[in-house]
Amino acid sequence: MRERRLFDFPEITDEPVPASEPLSGKLRLRVAQRDQIVMRMLALDQMLPAEDEARTVVAFVEQCDLSQLYEGIKSVEGNAGTPPIDPQILLSLWLYATIKGIGSARELDRQCRRHLAFQWICGDVSVNYHTLSDFRVAHEAVLDQLLTEQIAQLMSVEAVTLQRVAQDGMRVRASAGSSSFRRKPTLEECLVEAQQQVTTLKDELQTDPGAASRREQAARQRAAVEREQRVRDALDACAEVQAAKEKRGRDSLKSPARGSTTDPDARKMKMPDGGTRPAFNVQFATDTASQVIVGVDVTNQGTDHGLMTPMIEQIEERTGQRPQDYLADGGFNTHEEIDTLNDPSVSAPPSENVPPSAGSATGHGTKLYLPVRDADQKRQKGLDPFVPLPSDTPARAEWRQRMGTESAKAIYRERASTAECVNALARQRGLTQFRVRGLNKVKIIATWFALAHNVLRWAFFRSQGRLVNVT
Repeated sequence: MRERRLFDFPEITDEPVPASEPLSGKLRLRVAQRDQIVMRMLALDQMLPAEDEARTVVAFVEQCDLSQLYEGIKSVEGNAGTPPIDPQILLSLWLYATIKGIGSARELDRQCRRHLAFQWICGDVSVNYHTLSDFRVAHEAVLDQLLTEQIAQLMSVEAVTLQRVAQDGMRVRASAGSSSFRRKPTLEECLVEAQQQVTTLKDELQTDPGAASRREQAARQRAAVEREQRVRDALDACAEVQAAKEKRGRDSLKSPARGSTTDPDARKMKMPDGGTRPAFNVQFATDTASQVIVGVDVTNQGTDHGLMTPMIEQIEERTGQRPQDYLADGGFNTHEEIDTLNDPSVSAPPSENVPPSAGSATGHGTKLYLPVRDADQKRQKGLDPFVPLPSDTPARAEWRQRMGTESAKAIYRERASTAECVNALARQRGLTQFRVRGLNKVKIIATWFALAHNVLRWAFFRSQGRLVNVT
């Protein structure tokens, strides 16, 4: 009896299988069903990957002391008032946004509605661009304290030692156009027009209250007052630039001083591409062993001359100690700072043929590593650039002769791999143009970049198990 089957199998033969004919008909595909309603029983925490950097940022923020931010909150249980957004959320959002290269409050607001990582940080708390924008520039002291605590925490586990620190500056485009820079006579005319506009708006409000809504009228008057103040500040900036030109003398007096009516604190600077544009000079000081930023500053000075002293003083104020070795490029090389900062009593080993110093002018124990100016030109003339000059002070003589040793050259090479690396990372994260105006706000933004960079370094040392017992 034949065995019953659902269907018959084809008989197996050794004959070659004929080539199949082309198929005809409608293709069968798995197409997207974007209008299909699906219930997913997942929390935000389950949807975000465990290795996402958002988790690192939140973990860092949760162990920070944010008591200064909570002190200003007046909404308490048992009283009226809308609960504000937790400062931990706002701080985490901006740190993560800085890491991801987002510098616009409106863009961050959009990402909080679209991107899973930002939604996870918010935790179903709604935010808006106005709150984000205000928070970013409203807590300068808190951000500075957080940076200090970051450094102290890493120093407690000897991740940061300050044995060797490198400083480098970069020009960052200001939020002002070149056409906003005007000479003193033009600025005086602008001031008269701004004053007239303020007076006109006040008269209009008194004579015809219904000419515009109260909110529109207040906004117009506020804009006119701010315009007048910016013009006044531009006049002060113009006088400051003119004084600097007169101090330098020579060719600098050929072009008259100008001030910007958009951002009076901005100055025209020589940019890396050779052009001249309104910018600020951002300075980062980096611990070479850990690549942690230990100092941040912003000036509107077009050169790096004289900027080592305030940075070293800032590091000492933050940490209680000065760097042992300090590395900077030739733009920082000035005789005044070498005499002030370089300690000739901390000389190189006798085997390197560095003569003992005649005495220390400072006694701070800091050795400067700066390239000798015009070293290549002196070699072409047959001169040794590392031989002390008759006019050199003991500090300059010790520095000049030490920079000719192989050990000093090896130490100086660490500058490029640390300070310039930190600057390059900041560029990649969007530090190419400021979206805020004014030197104070610009420095706050630079501090955000330093904090975000150090958060990733903090995560690196935590992954090594060096921050397990640190709270």
